[in-house]
Amino acid sequence: MAPDKENSWTVYILRCADNSLYTGITTDVARRISEHNNGVRGASYTRARRPVELAFSFKASNRSQASRAEAWIKAKDRKTKESIIQRKTAVPEALQSGQK
Repeated sequence: MAPDKENSWTVYILRCADNSLYTGITTDVARRISEHNNGVRGASYTRARRPVELAFSFKASNRSQASRAEAWIKAKDRKTKESIIQRKTAVPEALQSGQK
């Protein structure tokens, strides 16, 4: 039986070859990183900055929570994103628990 994709979303941050950061969501991190590095399905941003490597990820409760966390991370400056990666700053509990 296939996993319930509604309950298996992951938020991730990639470090690109030029040291820039890219944030996204997926149901399969390994597949998505492969797409970013090899496939035509990778984001145009990462396609021009290969190779990429996983810098940070966390499981979300559902797609809605993952999308909110992705938007929250994308709105942050680089220093905050680096802190998240180093686990000095966490994604807010309200986003991780699916609350508003």
